[in-house]
Amino acid sequence: MLIDISFFCVFASLRANTITFAKTNITAMQFGMIGSGSWATALAKLLTDNGNNINWWIRNDNTIKTIQTRRHNPHYLHSAYFNVQQLSLSSNITEVVANSDVLVIATPSAYAETALKQLDKNALKGKKIISAIKGILPTKNQLLNDFLFEEFDFDIENYFTVLGPCHAEEVASEKLSYLTFSGMNENMAKQLALYFKTDYLNVVTNHDVVGVQYAAILKNIYALGAGIAHGLEYGDNFLSVYITNTADEMVRFLKQLVWNNETEEEQKKINYSSSVYLGDLLVTCYSLYSRNRTFGNMIGKGYSVKAAQLELNMVAEGYNASKCIHIKNEDVKSQIPIAETIYQILWQGLSASEGFKKIEGMLI
Repeated sequence: MLIDISFFCVFASLRANTITFAKTNITAMQFGMIGSGSWATALAKLLTDNGNNINWWIRNDNTIKTIQTRRHNPHYLHSAYFNVQQLSLSSNITEVVANSDVLVIATPSAYAETALKQLDKNALKGKKIISAIKGILPTKNQLLNDFLFEEFDFDIENYFTVLGPCHAEEVASEKLSYLTFSGMNENMAKQLALYFKTDYLNVVTNHDVVGVQYAAILKNIYALGAGIAHGLEYGDNFLSVYITNTADEMVRFLKQLVWNNETEEEQKKINYSSSVYLGDLLVTCYSLYSRNRTFGNMIGKGYSVKAAQLELNMVAEGYNASKCIHIKNEDVKSQIPIAETIYQILWQGLSASEGFKKIEGMLI
């Protein structure tokens, strides 16, 4: 049932304690947030800034207590403050899922399976899921939608993604950003996107739900490589050529992976120069906020993988992704020599300097 709600484009200022309303017709939904890292916190801020109350699964009870008393996440995005009356915080994932119509899954890909396997096989019936995961689930080398189908018989028609060039830190500081909501049901994707749209967050939609996920996986690998190049003291001239070639390599992989299952008409709708593909690649390769670039920079400077992981103390999705794409490409059979070389550096003992000497010869 559609109801007239005055919380589309609700913009709350905790300091000024004022709220501005713009009316729109929007279907009432209860959101649940799965995860408590920087991206989950940024998405929670978007939803609550628009006047939505959310159920929020946070594994650590001490983190819950701190948010309840100090109104911010003690580990990530300290500048993002919440009205705690809008938050129902719980360390019980079953409770959060049961009380929610739409689940936003924003854990690192490596932890998603462990979190979701706590649920009963029927727990996701009747739900909609928005994946904010920017990686591939490593156990079986799966996208989240494939895991959900296998474990919960979850229909991809009710599965959506939220991706694009949107660092959590800039969302927290309310710098203008853009997100793409993708789903096979593009009309529902448009409706879900409205819950996140604010004066500092613009939203667009597309139907390429599989392609955008693989683009997000690949761009993390290439950003890690950009960091390695920086650590090896390559300059901006080289980096611009490197990123141009990675963009071409990414599109080649996506076309070979996705287009076999798309009609010619649907293929024409996909714009690989748009923000969710090229834009996300660029910002992840260049930005100092990029944890993959930071991780790669350490590798380029001579850190071991283990030492870089300990130093970063955050998940760099590109590390596991490089191995997953290497395995996936055994089936896809696309020409992705840059991604393959980064895999060899991270997983097969190829030195960073030797690897980038190889990459030098690939670039055009």
